[in-house]
Amino acid sequence: MSDVLPFVTVIVPTKPGQAEIPAVTAARAFDYPRERLEIIVARGKQPAVQRNVAVRAARGELLYFLDDDAIAGPANLRRAVDHFREARVKMLGGPNLCPATAPALEQIFAVVLASWLAFGPSRARYDRIGVTRPSGEKELILCNMMARRQAFLDAGGFNEALYPNEENALMDELQKRGAILLYDPDFIAHRRPRSTLKAFGKMLFNYGRGRAEQFRLHPTPGSALNFVPPLFCAYLAAAPFSSLAFGPVVFAPLGLYLVVVFLQTLASMLSKGFGRSLLAAPLLVVSHVCYGLGFWRGLFTPLKKPGDRPVTEVTLDSMPV
Repeated sequence: MSDVLPFVTVIVPTKPGQAEIPAVTAARAFDYPRERLEIIVARGKQPAVQRNVAVRAARGELLYFLDDDAIAGPANLRRAVDHFREARVKMLGGPNLCPATAPALEQIFAVVLASWLAFGPSRARYDRIGVTRPSGEKELILCNMMARRQAFLDAGGFNEALYPNEENALMDELQKRGAILLYDPDFIAHRRPRSTLKAFGKMLFNYGRGRAEQFRLHPTPGSALNFVPPLFCAYLAAAPFSSLAFGPVVFAPLGLYLVVVFLQTLASMLSKGFGRSLLAAPLLVVSHVCYGLGFWRGLFTPLKKPGDRPVTEVTLDSMPV
């Protein structure tokens, strides 16, 4: 990459009619030359389609994908450009962190999202973990992600039959092509978790469903860990009946699981505080159940090809920088 700063296109999908878009407001504050930056808002009802349409219209060599409620740091673009000086780097991501001003319940959800027990390596999507390193689809997340436009197009863009998880399939494809994907713990956006327990559970359910659908379309060994929550749900459903034949020993794995929940709670207390970590403990169990049920649902949903989905209108707005 030359010493001239690359042209960057910020792409923000949102719903039709939304006037106030926090991601756009934050993007206008980037420490980056205005003449090397454009902001495209893609309005519609299918985010994967909206992003693909926006990419085809983008002028940028680099694409910065942000959810409409993601507040990216003002130094993010200059930080990203340094990473993309390495030609083999095709994608960059970092965590989306819960703002310190978010309500208490959302702060508790953030503890769950950042815990190893609930999200495994994917906790790096919700917390600053480790150092800058080559990574993959387990750690990068679409609400705060940059990519080279040409590499994105060469890999076929987002699979419009997947939502969520359209970015995961793309990342797998990029890595098959020899691309380097980077995780930078200081490439940060702030974004509030869901505001209610119902919405949080629905999000986890959809994550599980999306992962199962992705596995059916793009099976990889990396998805093996995602089978643990659905197997846990199957165990919970079968244990009461199995105990009639085999006795209380059937509940021994459940006892061990609760010990692990306790240990995770102690670990969270060291960095997230006593009260929030204690209140997050039962939600660790909720996260496994909701994700597991969603995964079972995704194993049996009818899979559609992109062309089978109803055509949705996408309107592109080029926002003043």
